Amino acid sequence: MATTTKHPLNKWDTLHNNGPFPLKILYKTKLEGSGIMPSKLDRYNDAAKEIQRLITEAKNQSEGFRAYGSAWSMNNVAHQKDRMHFNGAMNLNFTFADQDLHSMSSYNASNLFLFQCGNTIKEVSGKLASHGKSLKTTGASNGQTIAGCISTGVHGSAFGVGSVQDYVVGLNLIIGPNPGDIVYLERHTKPALNDVFGQKLKARIIRNDELFNAALVGLGAFGFIHGVVIEAQNLFLLKRYVRKIDKKIALKLAETMNFKNSTFKIEGETDVNGKGKTPYHYKIFINQYKDDGKYVVECMYKKPYRQSYPDPFPVIKTSLYGDLINLIIQISRQFPKTIPLFIKSLEKAILPNVDEVSIGTLAETFWDAPYQGPAFAISFGVDHKDSSKALKILADVTKNDGPIPGIFAMRFVKKSKATLAFSRFPITCMIEIDGVLWKKSKKLIGLKEISKKMIQALKGNNIPFTMHWGKNSDWGFNGLVDHMYGADASTWKTFRSALLSEDMQKLFSNGFLKTVGLSEEQLNIPNNLIASRI
Repeated sequence: MATTTKHPLNKWDTLHNNGPFPLKILYKTKLEGSGIMPSKLDRYNDAAKEIQRLITEAKNQSEGFRAYGSAWSMNNVAHQKDRMHFNGAMNLNFTFADQDLHSMSSYNASNLFLFQCGNTIKEVSGKLASHGKSLKTTGASNGQTIAGCISTGVHGSAFGVGSVQDYVVGLNLIIGPNPGDIVYLERHTKPALNDVFGQKLKARIIRNDELFNAALVGLGAFGFIHGVVIEAQNLFLLKRYVRKIDKKIALKLAETMNFKNSTFKIEGETDVNGKGKTPYHYKIFINQYKDDGKYVVECMYKKPYRQSYPDPFPVIKTSLYGDLINLIIQISRQFPKTIPLFIKSLEKAILPNVDEVSIGTLAETFWDAPYQGPAFAISFGVDHKDSSKALKILADVTKNDGPIPGIFAMRFVKKSKATLAFSRFPITCMIEIDGVLWKKSKKLIGLKEISKKMIQALKGNNIPFTMHWGKNSDWGFNGLVDHMYGADASTWKTFRSALLSEDMQKLFSNGFLKTVGLSEEQLNIPNNLIASRI
């Protein structure tokens, strides 16, 4: 039997010290050993029973219950003041054969994998590589769990792929303590696995596009995500270049994505006519406090996989530009450890000149995060056509109402079908502001206050936007979620209320959901949706 240790606590914190937040009990579940229970499927189903037992325990005490993985989010979206469950030891995985496919499935069985909730992106990538497969995209690093990634919509910069949730084809949810509360969820227009598979999980099968899209970026509110079925692809390589180019060219590419006709070209990355190829990944680094007329850009081009290629780690390990937080931390370490002096240094510091080239798999390129201390991150999603204008507006806020100890980057992501995905524009430009956590003072504006001014500035300039669910913001800003998502916010709540009973909606809620206005039960649920419940 799976066993759970129960730790009475009084506080819990994120990986980047954005808390601490109050907590009563922390659970950690360990799977039964393979020597005692040889079948992986039996161990997986045994773990589901244990989670249901913990849900019953929380319900009987009228307390909340919430799972978390790597605590990567920089706010309280993963937090629950009553009871939290650490998923890290729940890391089984499964492959599929043709006989597991639904009769109307369009998927290749060799590309489908089920990963239990606690698998980190690094673990997932390792398992896939052993099958000659790869994830389609990840975040900038690999420490998040697969369930955590999809819950908040973690994105890369692959504007032909999308975010992590966009290659998920099935969700195994535990939505309560009863026998019928284990659910396997897919899209009805694109089913993947047959009913026999669902029965192996002792799950009730629901195929519904709208419910699936709502649960994809579920913010931990659609129940306990026990397993995630993903579609992988064959291993591929990414050839990565870091260059410093004219800022006008960099921003024009951001607005147009027209690499073919740009004056910016990388030798060897052109077509037979000498026109620039469209990269897999495009990212811009910006120090808003220092303008030398140029920006650092990172471009990656997809290449066929081959066994022999130069070791990418000597470049990746030492690269300043692998991750924005890493960059700002490395810059900060060059100066005295006081925030005002660090900000002053940003006004003098030009981002270092580089001419980096490396080639590696996706997992090698987006490798371990080197920094895990105090940090903040704000991230706005806008239509890429508005990217230059939005960048100027937000940068002006940091200069006029700041300063703050952070700098900007821009990444570009394909639109997601998930109801509350922040990548909701045809190509979403994610404008990120990352840096070192600081304390509000007479000379320095607070993090929440600067976030509020950024929201007001974008609204005042009529630029539609979203915000990364796992990052810092003034999440209590009046009407923020309705402004960003309109009727989709109500749709999300409707499908949550259709799936979860009233008491389970309360149990799987938390302070973050209440702050943003997504915790309320929707009344008058259509009868066809009530059928989703038992």
